[in-house]
Amino acid sequence: MSLKQLDSLFRPKSVAVIGASNRPGSIGSVVMHNMLRGGLPGPILPVNPRYDAVAGILAYPGVRELPLVPDLALVCTPPDTVPGLMQELGIKGTRTVLIMSRDLNKQLDESGQTLQQRVLKTAKEHSMRILGPDCLGIIVPRSGLNASFGHTDIAQGKIAFVSQSDALGIAVLDWAGSKGIGFSHFISLGDCLDIDFGDIIDYLKGDPHSTSILLYMESVSNARKFISAARSASRNKPLVVIKGDKFNISAVRDASYIDSPVSTDDIYDGVFRRAGMLRVFDLAELFDAVEAMARYKPLRGDRLAILSNGGGPAMMARDVLKTRGGSLAELSEQTRQQLQHGLQAELSHQEPVRIIDHASSETYSRALEILIQDQNVDAIMVIHVPTAFASSQDIAGAVINSLGRTRKNVITVWLGEKDAAQARRMFALAGIPTYETPDQAARLFMDMVRYRRNQELLMETPDSVPSDFSPDPMAARAIIKNALDENRSFLSAPETNEVLSIYTIPVVPTRQAADAQEASLISRELGFPLALKISSPDIQDKKHSGALALDLESSGDVLKAAAAMQARLAAGYPQASLEGFIVQKMVHRPTAHELTAGVTQDPDFGPVLYFGQGDTAGRIYKDLAAGLPPLNMTLAREIIQNTRISSLLEDSKNRPAIDMQALRLILVQLSQLVIDLPEIQEVNLKTILADAGGAVVLDARISIASTASAGEERLSIRPYPKYLEEHAELPSGLRLLLRPIRPEDERSHQDFVEKLSAEDLRMRFMGFVHEFSHSQLAQLTQIDYDREMAFIAGAIEDGAWKETLGVVRCFFDPDNTNAEFAIVVRSDLKSRGLGTLLMDKMIRYCRQRGLKELTAFALRENTGMHALAKKFGFRMESDPEDPEITILKLEMTPRIIHPPV
Repeated sequence: MSLKQLDSLFRPKSVAVIGASNRPGSIGSVVMHNMLRGGLPGPILPVNPRYDAVAGILAYPGVRELPLVPDLALVCTPPDTVPGLMQELGIKGTRTVLIMSRDLNKQLDESGQTLQQRVLKTAKEHSMRILGPDCLGIIVPRSGLNASFGHTDIAQGKIAFVSQSDALGIAVLDWAGSKGIGFSHFISLGDCLDIDFGDIIDYLKGDPHSTSILLYMESVSNARKFISAARSASRNKPLVVIKGDKFNISAVRDASYIDSPVSTDDIYDGVFRRAGMLRVFDLAELFDAVEAMARYKPLRGDRLAILSNGGGPAMMARDVLKTRGGSLAELSEQTRQQLQHGLQAELSHQEPVRIIDHASSETYSRALEILIQDQNVDAIMVIHVPTAFASSQDIAGAVINSLGRTRKNVITVWLGEKDAAQARRMFALAGIPTYETPDQAARLFMDMVRYRRNQELLMETPDSVPSDFSPDPMAARAIIKNALDENRSFLSAPETNEVLSIYTIPVVPTRQAADAQEASLISRELGFPLALKISSPDIQDKKHSGALALDLESSGDVLKAAAAMQARLAAGYPQASLEGFIVQKMVHRPTAHELTAGVTQDPDFGPVLYFGQGDTAGRIYKDLAAGLPPLNMTLAREIIQNTRISSLLEDSKNRPAIDMQALRLILVQLSQLVIDLPEIQEVNLKTILADAGGAVVLDARISIASTASAGEERLSIRPYPKYLEEHAELPSGLRLLLRPIRPEDERSHQDFVEKLSAEDLRMRFMGFVHEFSHSQLAQLTQIDYDREMAFIAGAIEDGAWKETLGVVRCFFDPDNTNAEFAIVVRSDLKSRGLGTLLMDKMIRYCRQRGLKELTAFALRENTGMHALAKKFGFRMESDPEDPEITILKLEMTPRIIHPPV
């Protein structure tokens, strides 16, 4: 269903209120009065057979009798009437319906369908869009639209607020009104039967009147659409989210063998970070964050210095900063000397700068100037406690005058009421972030730090995966198929290790033995010392159940340990089945950290990767971070850094720093494994030992199940489509590889752009372009394969990529109906067939995904582009708004080609 129809939802020229009423207190009455109060310039059409007029407006007995086709219909009638009304609206030609009626999912019709199912079916038949059911409605002050049963009007502003909760929506309306906060849009989603977060974000990202988007979210109905929309919008405007149902820990619902602390909340945390969003935890912080984003200069780092004339407030700010993962700036020796000797400031290592209680405006000004000059300081918090010796306003003025043109962020905390309030107004007028309490200031500073990190993640050039990582999915699939043919839901320990080894995940040599005698024989082959474990699907915690023996030095020790284990199993777990024994080489790494990682299935987001602290401490402290495949080395590092244990992995007093590259690579390998092998349901690398020498998996388990889904269909983020790679050859004999662009291509793409002539760039970008910034190149190479495609052609030498020679790029609208393309080939390769190869590749791909129309805009003088377009049958039109532009259009004939499983 088309996103374009949302214009009729947010900017309707006419609205029908079905169920409009004169009965005080009814939804139909409240909605009708809100609509009239909103000031919509177009007609408002009440529909109710019981009234000749509603609120003084002529009413119509039914939809058929309406004198025109309403852009938007508001349905405020009982649930059993809604399916029939939808049919009438569809026949009438209405394109958007807002359903306020409740419980459509609880009532069945005569065929056994829920009313909600019938409504959705009718909407699809008539190409209608639905907001709701069970929603508070929408308010768009700029359009004069108040299609809600909210109890208050809202002021016009630049914030778009989208809520999945009516109750919270009403509370926000009331709260924002008391604070004088305005909105560009206020949207209640209700049950998200059709229009959901993804649709709304896609619409709002292009709305010039919405500078930020705020979300209250309880769940996601279409994960891939939501993440694609959020990642796209986050590049242009802030997205701030509150996630309801924070303590739902049901992420691992069916994995009986994993006592995993991964929660739904952990998963949403990872999703929000991946999408470049900022997560906050209450309404005050939500709106504070938006204001902070408007006032903060771009953060260049997270090293905060605190300057205060009071010890207690400074310590409060420091404690909140550290609790939220921040740290104080470590001042340079020169700065320390200037502060101590020039101002008699109190200093200790990495602590707030304390000046005298009755510090004057000159003292504040001088101290601030010294801190601004320190290269170790990225931002400064200035705290003032009122005294009888100096005016709060005078000191505020001195601080403002001291800032000059510094690019560093300075945030202020002026304690007190009357005098401080005037000082805070001075800061607000100067565009300086200012707060009433130190904890509020520290919290908002860390919100900005987290937001900056998430934004950087959207633009960061990934580290390269080692070139020798080339797994063999077919070999792994054969192992899994054999286990499924035997009706097993778990791989054996040797099978698990073999699959992990295929993906070059380092594992300890492991063998399976049917009985004690075989275990003894295997032990001689593996060599000593050894570990011996019971193999039983009923015994998961082998260490505490007595099913594990370590440091066995002989085959006799193996026999004795096996006998003792069997005795303990019979006494303590008489119902447990014994499948044999697992024999492993002992690993002695005394300085290693014990970690865990794995893959689990989430009902909303599909496969999810997690990483964290292992052993008992990990279970107690639940120190885990989650992320979505596909991963690269940069994204793997981000997951690791979002655990508490990460700070000890690289900087521990008693242990050398671990080989972080090896740890990150394990997560990347896990990601590729779950992409390639859809039959894998869960992976639990229960024990990973990591130290300076690398990382090795001691204990792992994999669960499997038959599936009809292709690998990428299960994923919330579409992975690199390797199946689209193909080799080609130009008439000159030059061998090429045509493939989708990858994030790792940024550096080679920079080289390609630099080799383009000024004329090539002018034709491609319709203007003079001199250079590309990192963020621009990141947007060109780090694409969302669901929304965009770029095929690059590269010269191949000895089987390896040599250089990029040309690129064709397509931007698809969210409805996948139209795409705009652009193509550029290096000047020295023009008229040699490369442009034809690239254009043919893109057209074939667009047909495959069912696109309806391919469009491009070219300069009228771009004869090369015109000739290429004619070759492929494009229709050419003059742009009515610019005579120098030619519009190229190609109607697509679908030829669906399914990617390989």
